[in-house]
Amino acid sequence: MSWHQNRATSNSHKFPLILLKKANCYISCFFFSFLNLQPIGKTILFSFLPILTWLPSYPVRQYLFGDVVSGLSTGVMQLPQGLAYALLAAVPPVYGLYTSFYPVLLYTFFGTSKHTSIGTFAVISLMIGGVAVREAPDSMFSVSASNGTNETDAVLDTEARDARRVEVAVILTCLVGLIQLALGFLRFGFVTIYLTEPLVRGFTTAAAAHVFISQLKYLLGIRTPRFRGPLSVIKSLVAVLIGIPTTNVTAVIIGLLCIVFLFMIKTINDRFKDKLPVPIPGEIIVVIISTGISYGLQISDKYEVDIVGKIPTGLLPPAVPDFSLLPNLFTDAIAIAVVSFSVSISLAKIFALKHGYSVDGNQELIALGMCNFVSSFFHCFTITSSMSRSLVQESTGGKTQIAGFLASLMVLLVVVAIGFVFQPLPQTVLAAIVMVNLLGMFKQLRDIPGLWRMSRIELAIWVVSFIASVLLGLDFGLLVAVGFAILTVIYRTQSPKKIILGEIPNTGLYCDVDEYAEVMASECTGIKIFHSNTSIYFANSDLYINALRKKVNSFWLSAGGNSNLRPLCPKADLEQGVTEMILSGSAPQLDDEQTNGKAVEPLGDSDPEDTHNLHKPLLQENINIHSIILDFSAVNFIDSVGAKAIKSVMKEYAEVDVQIVLAGCPLLADLRRLQFFEGTVTLDLLFPSIHDAVLHSMVISTLTLQDTT
Repeated sequence: MSWHQNRATSNSHKFPLILLKKANCYISCFFFSFLNLQPIGKTILFSFLPILTWLPSYPVRQYLFGDVVSGLSTGVMQLPQGLAYALLAAVPPVYGLYTSFYPVLLYTFFGTSKHTSIGTFAVISLMIGGVAVREAPDSMFSVSASNGTNETDAVLDTEARDARRVEVAVILTCLVGLIQLALGFLRFGFVTIYLTEPLVRGFTTAAAAHVFISQLKYLLGIRTPRFRGPLSVIKSLVAVLIGIPTTNVTAVIIGLLCIVFLFMIKTINDRFKDKLPVPIPGEIIVVIISTGISYGLQISDKYEVDIVGKIPTGLLPPAVPDFSLLPNLFTDAIAIAVVSFSVSISLAKIFALKHGYSVDGNQELIALGMCNFVSSFFHCFTITSSMSRSLVQESTGGKTQIAGFLASLMVLLVVVAIGFVFQPLPQTVLAAIVMVNLLGMFKQLRDIPGLWRMSRIELAIWVVSFIASVLLGLDFGLLVAVGFAILTVIYRTQSPKKIILGEIPNTGLYCDVDEYAEVMASECTGIKIFHSNTSIYFANSDLYINALRKKVNSFWLSAGGNSNLRPLCPKADLEQGVTEMILSGSAPQLDDEQTNGKAVEPLGDSDPEDTHNLHKPLLQENINIHSIILDFSAVNFIDSVGAKAIKSVMKEYAEVDVQIVLAGCPLLADLRRLQFFEGTVTLDLLFPSIHDAVLHSMVISTLTLQDTT
């Protein structure tokens, strides 16, 4: 063949490649031209792919070395944790390696946190495993086998069971990803505010208890069924205690030695973290040594120790999840999606605050959704941020998402080339790794003394979240915890702080007269300034009015049976010229009970809007209170019931020549919409500050006194 022919043949082989390069060039030119012409498209693309905002300006000299060291250190942790947490998810260990590769790779492109390590996590893995076991229990895969004596014994088809559980985990992950994507595109990142920190910490501590107890059977080398639902922790613990006589001593010895070694390594890493260039990779050391010992001594055959088993080399081809399972998984998917996001965004915000950058909650939802949804087609289960790996990634010098990218490549190398090496790894070693990694979550028990001192309500949220999640299971426990947290918000609005304000002399500042007595905060003559740090709406409007009356020494008009006038106030109030009386038969007795916004039947020819005209104040002629100022600076919401209540009480006091005015009200537009300023209530009764209202009240009082004299 001539030189020209060889050249032609060579060019013919390169022709498709040349076309591809030219097409790529044309597409790139068109794409960037579009971005130049469409700034909105560029903004949308950059927000959807945050990597485009920081990768072009990546400082190689300053960041690359730290990212490489951090990526290798985190990848070393990803390997054993991926294998271990796959057991929690009730799937074969190799699927933990897949989950440690695909989602981590995707997060590099979509995530906004520079320091969180995405991948397998004990709590999420346990929740996935609970659903997988529920949908594919062992009883579904028991087959009968003849033993030659016409008797049959049940034999478990583990391959079919594991395959089915993988299908459940994969479709559940796909649904979780779709939910997170939908919430992200709908800008629902704010939902994390309802998952308060005590709730999340109590929940994750309870999850740690679930995980710890679930690993006891692997540590002891015994076989027990996997329980789910209410009281599953107690059932699992009882099953382990019953199975203790069948404990595999070899497995226990290996597991305990690994726990002691890992605990020592973690202690050394914590104590000398400032002196060590990188943390000692105790987990991978344990995996390598125990795998070698297991292979050399054949402990699986000789001592019946359960091992990881077959780990296929290479990646599986993508496959479409089995969507026929979706109807049974929707509720579980919502709970897992919320927990996954709450854990991830909490860690992301911690590191962002520490290193001075910001994370976008909505984009984090999209990033997690993309990681879960796309990875589900590659046989992965749900992921989130890992606390232990994130701390390692940050402490070893990680600067950007490149560290996570390198960690995923390290996992890929193991899956493609040397995954079979870990087949003799004893499962008790994986249980030891999981248990030691739970120490960080169990340390959250230290929150209890601090919350006892700082906030009893937050302590109640923590305790309820923990107990409910332990006893009822993670799904129902989370629901109960969120419900209780919402009830505490309602409780706080029902029992706000109610105080009378007084002026610090010659300052124009007004504070609680009881709390600031040392700085001589005193009430203004003839003026009561009432402050309550709550919104005013149908559930607490009556409580607000009752507290106002008590604080300003007003009087109620209630039915007292057949009794005549009767004073109810203390002697000190009588000395000030204040008398609280009851007129018999004039109104139903309500005392301090609230009507919860329900309409009250008007009495006689009274104003229909005057729904709170049941407690009319009666003042003696020598009463020295002429004005009441309602401090609305802490009121951020008022509804129609609350507006009517305030308007009604203003009318009541006006009948006895006591004027009520509003100060510092941020709700002028709302009050206009509620038609508050009508009739005798006008804008003249609204003042920008308490001091302005005080000055106005003094002037009006002086003018009234002059007219009287």
